[in-house]
Amino acid sequence: MMLALEMFRSVSRTMAGKAIGGRVPGLLSGFAAPLRLVTIEEPRVDRPGWARLRTRLSGICGSDLGALSGRTSLYFSAVVSLPFVPGHEVVAELLDDCEDLPAGTRVVIDPVLACAARGVEPCEACASGATNRCARITVGHLSPGLQTGFCHDTGGGWGQQLVAHRSQLHPVPEGFSDEQAILVEPVACAVHTALRAGVRGGDRVLVSGAGSVGLFATLALRELTDAGEIIVVAKHAHQRELARELGATEVVAPGEVLRRVRRATGAFQLEPEFSTPYLLGGVDVAVDAVGSRQSLETALQATRAGGRVVLSGMPASADLSAAWFRELEVVGTYASARAEDAFARATELVATDGVQQLAKSVAAYPLHRWREALDHAHSAGRLGTVKVAFDPRSSQ
Repeated sequence: MMLALEMFRSVSRTMAGKAIGGRVPGLLSGFAAPLRLVTIEEPRVDRPGWARLRTRLSGICGSDLGALSGRTSLYFSAVVSLPFVPGHEVVAELLDDCEDLPAGTRVVIDPVLACAARGVEPCEACASGATNRCARITVGHLSPGLQTGFCHDTGGGWGQQLVAHRSQLHPVPEGFSDEQAILVEPVACAVHTALRAGVRGGDRVLVSGAGSVGLFATLALRELTDAGEIIVVAKHAHQRELARELGATEVVAPGEVLRRVRRATGAFQLEPEFSTPYLLGGVDVAVDAVGSRQSLETALQATRAGGRVVLSGMPASADLSAAWFRELEVVGTYASARAEDAFARATELVATDGVQQLAKSVAAYPLHRWREALDHAHSAGRLGTVKVAFDPRSSQ
């Protein structure tokens, strides 16, 4: 038996979170959260290529908070299997030998449960290395689940043990702390975002948001593309400092975005009736790194005609008039792709001085303090924390 946090089906709690969770964020760690601390059976390994893992750290991601607060679209209900143990940002140690990896190896997990993990013939996407676009995430010998941490059968990092397939495992380099290692998966997602953005030499790029998604996207854009100016939208003072350290040319407050972009690009600002201003002209590429309506509309309103808007945060509903009128390319970016060597590139980026400093600020909580941890994660931007995580080994 093991200790774990389990997300369960509760229509009443989900509807309560959806109705007022945005106005009262504490509900997601209170009575409205469909989450409970339980003692359950450990996930079992009964097929070749799979191994048991003991969790060392598991991050709390914005998508986890969205699921708990009822903000996640019902679109995703078909690609999860309740009840499940959340946690897809995971650093763990192998309890079993797994092909070429011996027991005791520290690993990080690529959470996508693609064809290889499901024991089926590769779909067209997986065969090309675009494993994040797998068409078979509901079939095979596993229950439906787009990722580890959303699948009933695999467990997740918010439990003391989970299981994973060899195709998901990436050894942690010697010398990496667990706090560094827990950043590899989100940075791999940022690598994919930077490559999907299609930045050309000298392009002006706007990153809307300076939480962990926006900061890591800024780092990847600066290190992996030929972007010229990178303007980052940040609410808090510490976010502004980190954004500059990770490659931002300039950092602006949310209310200053259009004025700053207009000054840099010579765009015209229009003032529609009973709506928010927008530009004719603007940046070449914008990355929405939050997923809120305000953040997405900022990205749409600040991008030149024919430019590209990249959805890096799980998007909320927004006014898409600009995408139609200005013929914008709206591009989704989900998880990371094996063909891009995203985890290898992410590991290199995590080894840089700037990210090593970020790793020192990772805040870890034991499972029984989950309400406190979720409150901290929801307020991470205001409190100056880049990543909040669970340490299931701890009892303090």
